Amino acid sequence: MTFDLSGHTALVTGSSRGIGSAIALELANAGASVIVHSSKPSAVADDMAAKINALGKLQAVIAADLSKPEEVVSMKRDLPEIDILVLNASIQIRKPWRDITIEEYTTQMNCNFLASLLLIQHCAGYMQERKWGRIVTIGSVQELKPHPDMLVYSSSKCAQAGMARSLASQLAGYGITVNNVAPGVIYTDRNKEAFADEEYAKSVRKSIPLGYYGEKEDLAGIVRLLCSEEGRYITGQDIFVDGGKSL
Repeated sequence: MTFDLSGHTALVTGSSRGIGSAIALELANAGASVIVHSSKPSAVADDMAAKINALGKLQAVIAADLSKPEEVVSMKRDLPEIDILVLNASIQIRKPWRDITIEEYTTQMNCNFLASLLLIQHCAGYMQERKWGRIVTIGSVQELKPHPDMLVYSSSKCAQAGMARSLASQLAGYGITVNNVAPGVIYTDRNKEAFADEEYAKSVRKSIPLGYYGEKEDLAGIVRLLCSEEGRYITGQDIFVDGGKSL
């Protein structure tokens, strides 16, 4: 098995850093042309683009704040034809549920769910014409074990997983697979500050059966499989990559 993606073009949202960057690099190493996306122009995004370009697989670099529907609409106009869509970008606001504001709700739901829907609507047509496509949403273990201070985030991930299941049955006849990959506790810039508290970090590790955090690269292999021809018979699945935390 080679899991070769040569001849395909992939958009990975939120691919300037974290899990998205590892997925983008993996798809590029598999032969796909990759579009790097970030919420705004930055040195981090430029660095990521340089790494993909060094592999000869950089298709484009796009900046758009996915929490703002008007920027998603503008972004769609700049996209080339895509047959691999990995919806990784998300916003996570920690706050007790009684204190959540309408703005905080809207920001998270726009980025974590609405933007995914809009991009799928845009990209699925080309996939249907080709009779081939791969859509992967990046969910969270919080679909099953929600953090008490992330009510909207965990709810948005449940909604996204539900969308993936619904679309999997509707698009299967076009040779398009749709799956959700749900990471557990992955050590990235997003949670570095929280894990600096050793007592908190210890309690989190204790909640993971394997006993340690995942690395961003732990998600890349399963996404490559799902996007490859070897993964053609997998669709409508919610796959947890979480060290057993969802058990």
